[in-house]
Amino acid sequence: MDPGHLSELIELEECYWWHVAKRKLVIDILRREYPAPGILIEGGIGSARNLLEFKRMGYEVTGFDLMQDSVEYGRSRGLTNLSVHELSQPWPVAPASAKAIVLLDVMEHMQDPVQLLKNAAVALSEEGGIIITVPAYPSLYSSWDRKLGHYCRYTKKQFCQNVTEAGLNVKWVTHWNSFTLPAAILSRGADRVFKRNLNETPRFTPIPKLINHCLLFCAGLERKLINATGVPFGLSLIGVLIK
Repeated sequence: MDPGHLSELIELEECYWWHVAKRKLVIDILRREYPAPGILIEGGIGSARNLLEFKRMGYEVTGFDLMQDSVEYGRSRGLTNLSVHELSQPWPVAPASAKAIVLLDVMEHMQDPVQLLKNAAVALSEEGGIIITVPAYPSLYSSWDRKLGHYCRYTKKQFCQNVTEAGLNVKWVTHWNSFTLPAAILSRGADRVFKRNLNETPRFTPIPKLINHCLLFCAGLERKLINATGVPFGLSLIGVLIK
C-alpha cells in the first residue's frame, strides 16, 4: 500500500460504506465466536481504525504493518503495541497466544500466502480463530488489483487449498458484498473493452451520503443473511480458520 492510499484510508475507514460494513461484519463474528477478553492480532492495520474498535470491545490488541506510516499513525491514536513487520516473516508474538487474528484483504498482497497463514497458525491458540477476507473471482482481476499490489483474486477452492497447505482448517467460508457484484462485473468489462483506468491511481469512488447510507443498509441486510445461512456469491470471501 502506498502512502497516498493510507491517506485515503484515514478518511474513508471512518464512514465509507465498504470499510464500515466489513468492520461491522467482523465485529459480529468476534462477538459470536471469539468474544473478548483475549489477545487479538491484526495483520495489515491500515489507519488502525479497526484496532481502535477491537480495543474498545475489550481485546488486548496487537498490530503489524509493513508501512512505518501506518504504525506511527496507529500509535498517534493511542495504540502502543504496534510494529513494522513483514507478515511473511515469523511474527514477534508468543506462540499460541492469540484468541483472534484478523487478516482483512491481506492475503492477496502476499507472494507466498501459505507462509502468511503458517505464521498466523503459530500465533493462534488452540481454541482461537482467524477471521479473514480476500477478493473473489479471478476473472475480475484488473488494473485496479495490480495497482493495489494484489497478486490474485480467489475462488473458494483456491482459498481452501492455501488454508489446507498451511495446516489450518476452514471452519466456514462464504461470499460477501453480493449486491455490488453486477456493477463490478460491468465496470471491469468496460475497463477491458475501452482500456480505461490503466494509468490512474486506484481510489475508492466518492459517493453521495445518501448512496453511502443505502449501501450500508444493504450491507446490514446481507450481514444478517451471512450470519444465518451464508451468501452464494459476492465480490469477496470471508471466513474463519481454526487449527
